[in-house]
Amino acid sequence: MNSSITLSVGEEFHLKRGKDRIVYAGMLSEDIFSIVQRKREALPYGWYGQAWNLYYPKNRGEIVIDGITLYIESISADSIGFRLG
Repeated sequence: MNSSITLSVGEEFHLKRGKDRIVYAGMLSEDIFSIVQRKREALPYGWYGQAWNLYYPKNRGEIVIDGITLYIESISADSIGFRLG
């Protein structure tokens, strides 16, 4: 899988079937950006979900979320562009 994806702040992307979803949360400062990792599971009585923020330095070339490598192509306060590894 080698497709390019661009997310604006607040946009969600499903990494892969059976994997988590991510949301771009923007930049905390000029050097730090944040991605929200969301996990959702079906239980016998309904759904259970949780989410947490992940923080990375802007100059990071690749990150791994839920076993999926994301190669960062561009990043700004409003959007992030990456390729799936």
